[in-house]
This record gives sequence, C-alpha cells and structure tokens, in this order.
Amino acid sequence: MGNIVAIVGRPNVGKSTFFNRLIKRREAIVDAVSGVTRDRHYGKTDWNGREFSIIDTGGYVVGSDDIFEAEIDKQVELAIDEADAIIFMVDVEAGVTGMDEDVANLLRKVDKPVFLVVNKVDNNKRGEDAVEFYSLGLGEYFTIASINGSGTGDLLDAVVEALPEKEEVEEEQLPRFAVVGRPNAGKSSFINALIGEDRYIVTDIAGTTRDSIDTKYNRFGFEFNLVDTAGIRRKSKVKEDLEFYSVMRSIRAIEHCDVCLLVLDATRGFDGQVQNIFWLAERNRKGIVILVNKWDLVEKDNKTAKEFEKHIRQEIAPFTDVPIVFISVLNKQRIFKAIETAVEVYKNRAKRIKTSVLNETLLPIIEHNPPPAYKGKYVKIKYIMQLPTPQPQFAFFCNLPQYVKDPYRRFLENQLRDHFDFTGVPVSVYMRKK
Repeated sequence: MGNIVAIVGRPNVGKSTFFNRLIKRREAIVDAVSGVTRDRHYGKTDWNGREFSIIDTGGYVVGSDDIFEAEIDKQVELAIDEADAIIFMVDVEAGVTGMDEDVANLLRKVDKPVFLVVNKVDNNKRGEDAVEFYSLGLGEYFTIASINGSGTGDLLDAVVEALPEKEEVEEEQLPRFAVVGRPNAGKSSFINALIGEDRYIVTDIAGTTRDSIDTKYNRFGFEFNLVDTAGIRRKSKVKEDLEFYSVMRSIRAIEHCDVCLLVLDATRGFDGQVQNIFWLAERNRKGIVILVNKWDLVEKDNKTAKEFEKHIRQEIAPFTDVPIVFISVLNKQRIFKAIETAVEVYKNRAKRIKTSVLNETLLPIIEHNPPPAYKGKYVKIKYIMQLPTPQPQFAFFCNLPQYVKDPYRRFLENQLRDHFDFTGVPVSVYMRKK
C-alpha cells in the first residue's frame, strides 16, 4: 500500500479546495456550510514522481452538541491514524481560534510528521499576519493560497521528503460495486456491517453521506471495491447545491461501477424514486441486485416475501431477471448472501459465450420460432455472435433486420437468459444486415 497524507483542521479553512487542487479535479464538495465534508474522502496525487493518497477530512470540532460534528471528529481521528503524514490547515483571515488550538493539542500527541499550513495567504500583509500561528506550538509553518495554488510546491516538496519509503505494489483493477438508493435506506450501515468497522458516519438523518467513497473489501474469498454514495432524491427536492453535487456524484458512481446494489427500505416499498435509480442503472447497462432492507420491521406471513417480490418484478418489467435479496442490516441477516449474489451478477456481466456455442444453441430454436413475416417478407437469421463489449451485447445477422420488432427481440433476449444465465445483467440484442 502507498503512502497516505491526511488533511485536517477546523471547518471552513479550505481543506477541500486544497484537496481538489492536489487530485486535479473537483471531487470533494466545496461549500461555505460547516460540516460539508462528513466522511473521509480519498484521492490520489503525485509530486516529483512520488505517488501518494490524500484524505480530506471533515472539520474537527471538540465538544459540539451537533450529532454530525461528533461523528466527524471520530472520522478525523481515524484518518490521522491511517496517515503517514498530516497537513494541519488553518485560515490566516480568521487567525488562531480555539478550535485550531484543539486540533493542535490533538496533533502534538501524534508521532508522525505534521505540517502546519496557513491558507489564504495571497499577499505580503497576510504573510506577516501568519506569524501568530507559531503560538500553536507546532514549529515552522507553510503559507499557501489553495484557491490559486500559491506556495503548494514548497509544501509538497517537504511532505514528499518526509514520507517513509514503501514498497509499491501494482494496483489491481478490482470490480466496483456501488451501493445506491434513496437517502436513509441503510446503505452506509450495510457497508459498515460488511467490513466490520465504522468507516462511514451512520445517523438517522437523510443526506449524511455526501461523498462517494471506495472501500476495498477482501473477505471470504471475495475481493472488490465497495462504493457508498449519497442517497439520490427527486430533482424537485434537490434545493441545496450540496444536495445537487451529492446526486451528481451518485450518478457518476453508477456510471463507473460494474454492479449496483440497490438498497430500498422495506417499510417504504419500491416507490417511484427507487424505480428511477433502478432504470438509471439499467440504462447504463450495469449489473443490478435489489436489496430489500429493514425486512425485520415488516409484519409478514408466509406469503409476504413472495408478494413483495412479485410487486417489484411487475414494476421493473420487462427486465425482470434481477435477483432480490431480503436483508436486515441491523440484525446482519443475509448481508453476506447479498455480496455472494453481487459477485455472481458480476461474473454474469463479464461472461463470454463462444460463437460456435451460440449458433449451435440458438439457431435451431430460431428455426422453429422464426420472426413473424412482415408485408409478406420473411426474416432469416443466419448467424449470431457476442460483441466485444464490457457488458453482454449480441448481434443477430439476418437479411431484413429492419423488420424485426421489439417483441421478437425480447424473445431472443429471453432465450439467451434461459440458456446462458445472465441474471441481474441487462442484455442488448442488435439485428445486423448479413
């Protein structure tokens, strides 16, 4: 594993702006509202040929009554624990505050390189004002302006020099499983239950997870990246800029994953917003597993699960070949079954069928069930092949592709599913001119 540098400090000193500059893209949310960066947020950067990871943490506040502030503090301490070096950022405009002193007290106990960084120093007057930060007792400081990058070169030179040498291991391209759903459906709790630690802040207030974060999972023979996302709400309810960025990040997480674990609250049902997320994943041709969480809270008899599942399949028709797992994160019921199912869906999505097997299996079926004649013309399918794409796509070569209508395409898709098992994966069927 490579080196890790944590960026810490009180809220609103510019940590996320600095983080974004380092990783060269707008990844962390930057906003003037306290508590925006609620989870640890990871990115990779390099300086002078040395690659390392950056952790952007929530603002550290001691003794706050705010439920989020207490959780953020725990996340900051975890990030410090993970890091090889720490960048402690303060704000020259605000001067030394009581919260800065609280963070400094925490860092003086840490046996790791700590870099005191005075941000927003973009003129000589502010450079002179930065002298007061000597009072924090952390020695020399660096002055930067994260908004334009001024001073960051000298800082990064020192950081890289202080990082311990670690043997670099070539990074594997692991499967990515995105955990998606409405706010407060239990997504973060699901990941916490899987990995056995409180990696994510979990509260009963919607919108807690505002960033999408990867966690490497390696247990029971499974290895992949789990991506927790902000809950996706209806656009009409997305009023804050923060909520907008969270939704956009969730959408991007879906676009860049292999399998979506769609978590829904059993007490709310498979409502319109959950359906929207499902069809977003389907349009992006991702593997899908539906996880019905909080099943322990539902009054049920021996027919309840079947009726619930039947209702979901009616709502997602015609793409009904999707696994549905009833779970309780709170009681840790069937959460590993959910992962086993996601792994199977991932394998289905990556499945390659030999051209010879496709033709030997499907051409006799097509001969017995040919496409309907159209205007007295008969369609003859001569050849089938799987296209070289990341998800299952098949080309059926025939004489009159324009006359093959959607019902027959669905028939061909169903035959592919019946014979080759593409459960949980959208399958694309294309008619091509022979």
